[in-house]
Amino acid sequence: MAKLYFHYATMNAGKSTMLLQASYNYRERGMRTVIFIAALDDRAGKGRVASRIGLSSEAIPFGGEDDLFAQIADLHAEEPITCVFVDEAQFLSARQVWQLARVCDRIGIPVMAYGLRTDFQGKLFPGSHELLAVADELREVRTICHCGRKATMVVRVGEDGDVMREGAQVEVGGNDRYVSLCRRHWEDKMACEEVEPASPRLAVVSG
Repeated sequence: MAKLYFHYATMNAGKSTMLLQASYNYRERGMRTVIFIAALDDRAGKGRVASRIGLSSEAIPFGGEDDLFAQIADLHAEEPITCVFVDEAQFLSARQVWQLARVCDRIGIPVMAYGLRTDFQGKLFPGSHELLAVADELREVRTICHCGRKATMVVRVGEDGDVMREGAQVEVGGNDRYVSLCRRHWEDKMACEEVEPASPRLAVVSG
């Protein structure tokens, strides 16, 4: 049976690279894949997924109100789809995560979603919260902190290089804005202010 997979990590762990490689493997064998990316992430250009090592591919941008089940069903009717990929899956709404689950359960197409688990304050993104709850398989993509430990958190830095402790949850950026750290060093960086424990109720917050 088709499954919904959630590959999660911090920034700069190679999630987009893995997505592009997996999609290429399907296409190399003559199988059709469809890639979606959050419309608000236009760092590589609108409707495009790109990795830090130079790989890129066209993608379908999605907004928070889009019906992904309907879109995928229509595309599948035109030409069969072997696998659906979603980049920046943390920006999915809870409703869209369930739409992707229905793609697996009712159309029989596997869906592989890649995204961040938590934001710079250590709180779950809406899409990540729902994916952690309903995905069939969870796969952690690992990267390391500067100390050599596994990085599980991320801090946001301002133009002056100082760590930011407040701000909108959603702010698109790369190495210039975000640094991946282990939990210990993230807590050290955020120590100037007490960080509230993550709560599932915060999953409704968007930038």
